Amino acid sequence: MPAPTDAQVIEATRIWLEKAVIGLNLCPFAKSVYVKDQVRFVVSRARHLDAFLEELDAELDFLASADPEAVDTTLQIHPTLFPDFLHFNDMVGMAEAAVPEHELEGILQVASFHPDFQFEDTDPEDMGNYTNRAPYPTLHLIRESSLEKAVAAYPDPEAIYERNIETVEKLGLEGWKALGIPYPDREG
Repeated sequence: MPAPTDAQVIEATRIWLEKAVIGLNLCPFAKSVYVKDQVRFVVSRARHLDAFLEELDAELDFLASADPEAVDTTLQIHPTLFPDFLHFNDMVGMAEAAVPEHELEGILQVASFHPDFQFEDTDPEDMGNYTNRAPYPTLHLIRESSLEKAVAAYPDPEAIYERNIETVEKLGLEGWKALGIPYPDREG
């Protein structure tokens, strides 16, 4: 099967954002930046980890210097480099370490999503893992100032994680599949 085009990768990611992240309210802060077109979608075609991390370095610098009214957050997506979740998870540690290396601690942070995302001490088929399952391996670069404003305006932000788990467990696998989120080479 040929690799998806950048447009296909972005479209699948947009469907996931609209139907799961925003549609299920998994992130109550996502809708406002999405509807204002402040989410930057970056598809990486890096052929190895070092090149991907160099792209991450450039994206961290870009986002830190961009006007938040134009670009508030970035989704850096790689459709083919990280098919194995554990390999991807190892890279996430490197991505998180890049933030202080760029002197961006307290300014940006990294969140991660993967088609086979699995929280520690859970079974792979545990529905709670779906809160972080995106169509492709994705790093979410987040402005801490935007996150702080959103959290300040949201009642009980600590409960978001538990509520998300509850939401996807209630939805169940069939309900998740019914959302129509495209997961290339996967069943859902």
